[in-house]
Amino acid sequence: MEFDRRTFIQATGLVALGAWDRDWDRLRRALTGRLVLPGDDLYDTVRRPYNTVYEHRRPAAVALCADESDVARCLDFAARERIPVAARSGGHSYAGYSVPEDGLVVDLAALSTIRVDDDGRARVGAGTRMIDLYDRLAGAGRLLPAGSCATVGIGGLTLGGGISVVGRKYGLTCDRLLAARVVTPDGRSHRTDRHTEPDLFWALRGGGGGNFGVVTSFTFDTAPAPEVVVFTLEFPAGAATDVLGAWQEWMVGTPDGLWTVCNVGSGTPPGTNVVGTWIGSEQELSRLLDRLTAKVAPSTRTEVPMDYGTAMRYFAGCLPACAPDDGSPFVASSRMLYRPVDPARVVALLTGRRAGRAQFDSFGGAIGRVRPEDTAFPHRHAISSVQAYVDVVDVDEAEARRILADLRDGLGHHTGYVNYIDPDMPDWQTAYYGRNLPRLRRIARRYDPDRVLAFPQGLT
Repeated sequence: MEFDRRTFIQATGLVALGAWDRDWDRLRRALTGRLVLPGDDLYDTVRRPYNTVYEHRRPAAVALCADESDVARCLDFAARERIPVAARSGGHSYAGYSVPEDGLVVDLAALSTIRVDDDGRARVGAGTRMIDLYDRLAGAGRLLPAGSCATVGIGGLTLGGGISVVGRKYGLTCDRLLAARVVTPDGRSHRTDRHTEPDLFWALRGGGGGNFGVVTSFTFDTAPAPEVVVFTLEFPAGAATDVLGAWQEWMVGTPDGLWTVCNVGSGTPPGTNVVGTWIGSEQELSRLLDRLTAKVAPSTRTEVPMDYGTAMRYFAGCLPACAPDDGSPFVASSRMLYRPVDPARVVALLTGRRAGRAQFDSFGGAIGRVRPEDTAFPHRHAISSVQAYVDVVDVDEAEARRILADLRDGLGHHTGYVNYIDPDMPDWQTAYYGRNLPRLRRIARRYDPDRVLAFPQGLT
């Protein structure tokens, strides 16, 4: 169910004049970048979200910010005018929250400078897309554990935690964060790290985007880029239950250098495969994979050594070049698993469906060696994350949401990953933040007492 905007705005106090009564010319004159309004030539291009289920949303304006001062001016304007406001880095919000209806989009795409110093510290603009970051880091011989989609922005990814194809070896994206620059809703710019405004720094590492301010740049501690072996195991039709059961037993306790994902699709019967990365020798990987394939024989098995940059391009779908990524219509949700699920139940939920799939990502390793209270990301003891995903193509949106709810709730309760934010998630506060919720709310109220950044699943 989509939130009713008018009810929400009235409940949060963000109600006054209509969008047409705002003094947009004042903001336009103040910006170094461009303010795009309905009727302008770029409007239908820049307003469009990645998830086209929400392409009907029409923000009152999109500010194409040129620098940090533009961000501050936008937040000051939104606070004064009492208008909904949201930052957009890559625009991949699963619930479309980076495009508020009748609100102001603070677009950070131009804040995309990447600098890597001799000590491996990378300062990254908040509008940077993942493929550009991976190419720049690979050129410097460095690595940052981060998302695989080419057009995801570093901003939302980091603020929610940041799951990676090398995460068991190097941790979450937020674990590599050294410092950030943030514009808070009062229009002030802050530099935060472990010693400067440490509560804010803690909250930015897993507390979710849009809750405390607008981050304009991140400073990360990168690692030397290793060689990576990428592997794929394709399994025959009808093997999904056996594969998922065997995978859940196999991946627990594997070495940190192994990251793996088990994909289960819909259909009659559902298809399945296992893909992943290994940082180590090919011989060691072969022995590890033999332990899995001894339980369920794959129809095909490939193991391909790659340098780090090539591996990241492979997972991003950018070999030999990135395919056009114009977005798609879908609904999605997640669960964090602390114990194995019944594989037969998962397969039953997907059997006969015209749409839907579940992606199980292995956790543990470096991710699990950080205490849940040391950063805002609470799911340190999970054994895997699960992303449930339904395309709104062969089914309509209402049917897709029914399929998604069945799959999500069939996977368990009370947990979820905020970067796969779901507007229908039951008890979402506890699901996303666990025991870190009270501290996060206190910090959100401190930095946004007037609820300038309020949105339906926000902390203020």
